[in-house]
Amino acid sequence: MIITVFRSRLRDESRDEYFEMSTRMNELAASMEGFISVKTFVAEDGERCTVVEFDSEEHHQAWARHPEHRLAQVRGRAVFYASYDLKVGTVERTSVMEPVDGVPNPDP
Repeated sequence: MIITVFRSRLRDESRDEYFEMSTRMNELAASMEGFISVKTFVAEDGERCTVVEFDSEEHHQAWARHPEHRLAQVRGRAVFYASYDLKVGTVERTSVMEPVDGVPNPDP
């Protein structure tokens, strides 16, 4: 699995346009082969963190190089982001605890 962690801070003047673009990019990512998930979290201080997962480097690269995504990247640097930090890596280990019948497992 390949995971992207994208931390950013938005410019105030472009928030509305950003949210439209962000929604479209999430839809586009979800339509791509090998897509696993995308989630965005916002901290109290306004920093945003988006985590995107793909099943392989090949599929991740297809997403990274998609023409519409490339345009969004250029627009982001020019208009949307006051700052950002991008990290991409391979997941070495995963541990998951799933609820049983919709109820979270109690601590062991």
